[in-house]
Amino acid sequence: MARAKQIQARRDKKKEDAKKGDQIVASNRRARHDFDLVEIMECGMVLTGTEVKSLRQGKAQIGEAFARIENNEIWIYQMHIPPWVNAVGFGTHDPDRKRKLLAHRREIDKWWDQTRMQPLTIVATKVYFKDGKAKVEIALAKGRKQQDRREALKKRDAEREIQRTTRNIEKFS
Repeated sequence: MARAKQIQARRDKKKEDAKKGDQIVASNRRARHDFDLVEIMECGMVLTGTEVKSLRQGKAQIGEAFARIENNEIWIYQMHIPPWVNAVGFGTHDPDRKRKLLAHRREIDKWWDQTRMQPLTIVATKVYFKDGKAKVEIALAKGRKQQDRREALKKRDAEREIQRTTRNIEKFS
């Protein structure tokens, strides 16, 4: 009997830890490869009920997602949230509709100025739940050319090799 209580206590602890931490729904790893991320911002999203339920199931795709500032509001495009499985008829939503992002006015104005002055774009990097609310992490990014991507890969590989050799030196000395 005591063993069963221990197992149940461990399960309860895992559930509590999962609720405290951020639950990542989708991430765009390709964005870090294709762009130099200048600045990162966390925004809330305006969603319908079925979209939230679909996100909680971990179903979202942000590989092609980008954002634009229109009429002093940030809108995210090409973020695909499939309809919730149990939604029927009028309860479904358009999976590829543009969605409004929630951010402070001064941050929106600052990003508006930067995108107008420089060749920058706004890309989505991550969608997650924080304290029970759906959030999206967007980044102000500058596109990389093919040569820049190759140089970044070479630099990263060189840094890994340096770390590997220093670990081996410390290990065997």
